[in-house]
Amino acid sequence: MSKLFDRRKSRTRYRVSQNAAGRVRLSVFRSGKHIYAQIVDDTEGATLAMASSNEKESRAGKTWNVEAASAVGKKIAQRALAKGVKQVVFDRGGYIYHGRVKALADAAREGGLEF
Repeated sequence: MSKLFDRRKSRTRYRVSQNAAGRVRLSVFRSGKHIYAQIVDDTEGATLAMASSNEKESRAGKTWNVEAASAVGKKIAQRALAKGVKQVVFDRGGYIYHGRVKALADAAREGGLEF
């Protein structure tokens, strides 16, 4: 990764940690072909739920577009609500809040998560 990406990532992580207030973190990783989302409890260091476009049922169509990211957002919201998690802090990492990252966040909000 580049220095600018790492700088954006650390700045985002700092702001997320300052505004967490006991909430769990919805972390996003975006690669060239897939997008991944995890709900992480930083106090325990445990992943509560995860979803990705690389899962078997998600690989039917394209896995690198906005529609796939929206599907991952809906899936992570369903799995988080099943675990009893409703309020999260969105951690976009070093990625700009645009395109696939924004589509994932909007779909997670529509699925019932609050951030």
